[in-house]
Amino acid sequence: MARILAIGGAHIDLTGRLDAPHRAGASNPGRWVSEPGGGAFNAARNLARLGHHVTLVSPRGGDAAAEQVADAAEAAGIEDCPLTFLDRATPSYTAILEPDGNLVTALADMKLYDIIPARRLMSARMRARIAVSNLVLADANLPQDALAALTREAHARGVPLAAIAVSPAKVVRWKPSLPGLLLLAMNTAEAAALLDIETGETGEPGRPGPSPLPLSLKAQGLASGLVSAGAGPVLAWSGDASVSLVPPPLGEIEDVTGAGDALVSGYLDAWLEGRPVEACLRSGIALARLTAATAGPVLQDLTRERLAQAVAAMPKPASC
Repeated sequence: MARILAIGGAHIDLTGRLDAPHRAGASNPGRWVSEPGGGAFNAARNLARLGHHVTLVSPRGGDAAAEQVADAAEAAGIEDCPLTFLDRATPSYTAILEPDGNLVTALADMKLYDIIPARRLMSARMRARIAVSNLVLADANLPQDALAALTREAHARGVPLAAIAVSPAKVVRWKPSLPGLLLLAMNTAEAAALLDIETGETGEPGRPGPSPLPLSLKAQGLASGLVSAGAGPVLAWSGDASVSLVPPPLGEIEDVTGAGDALVSGYLDAWLEGRPVEACLRSGIALARLTAATAGPVLQDLTRERLAQAVAAMPKPASC
């Protein structure tokens, strides 16, 4: 199994699900659910449960939310190494959802992530952690200069760096570092933001369209990537190989939160075993489907055997 260093978001997701369609300006009955989340943290928990040795580095405050994140990391078997700011609040994401899961509104209080300077992130201890890792996985919650410094250090050490887009607003933080990435995982809206193109009502890029995305992103310096489109086709490319696969329909979707993080987790797990891009894509989609069929951002009872069974049910990707 591999030694993986995960860097980025590890915070609290507070989700309110309404019992009936939202009525503006009124009291809406519903229920709250609080779960630890964050792109890097979700992926880290998946990879740890698949047997990898995962170390997590994330900025946190000196509050109860930080303790909740630490407890979740311990439960997943992660080596937790937070960057603690005792006078700050741990970041949080609060969302209100319709009964069918569609978003009404959300508030992301992520100020702590934005103040992490490159020099604080790239301490001697961090550089030592990178040096002994087989893979670094980071999300775009941290500032652009910190991500650029991380990319340079990983490249200098010969350690591959995989990246998570997080959001259309934050994915552009990876733009200066694209040539140094092993992989960038994103959805179509995030890919459009990276390419500075418009999206339609469905979130699909208006141009150049889904099929040319790999070529367009390669032209930006990204050698390998993953682009998802909800229930639509997922594109993956690495070098000259480019494939797509439409996920088989799920009988029931419980919660899509964390499905994108599961996609990159499953992909990287197969990549670490030396499998080709087609097999990596099947593994990623299989884990994303398992995650979407369960409540919460990660599958608490994930095992390699369960993932293997899900992968076996996946169709073969098509070349594109």
